[in-house]
Amino acid sequence: MGMFSRLAEQKIAEAMAKGEFDHLPGAGKPLVMEDLSHVPEDLRMSYKLLKNAGILPEELQLRQECIKLHDLLHACREAGEKERISRRLTEKSLRLRMLLEERGLGNSPVFYEYESAVRKRLEE
Repeated sequence: MGMFSRLAEQKIAEAMAKGEFDHLPGAGKPLVMEDLSHVPEDLRMSYKLLKNAGILPEELQLRQECIKLHDLLHACREAGEKERISRRLTEKSLRLRMLLEERGLGNSPVFYEYESAVRKRLEE
């Protein structure tokens, strides 16, 4: 066992002895294991960090906005409002395409696989 592992184990043992783990949320309940099989392996850590922080990457925020605008567009009956929503949807879609090309994600097969999984989750 490495030095850092031993130090970590020691700190955990001390915290347990002090009772610092006694009243944590979810104590005594089974762990909920999150299925990340839809996220490419090389993106899982960053996905978890962003998710735990409550932050979506800009491209996912834009996708989510595009989906909402698309739904609004189909539900809208007023011509002027429909045109305004359509214009916003076009702007967001264009920004999304530009961002994907900037980041080199527009042509990545891994990203398309990830994209379809995220899109499916957002549409649920």
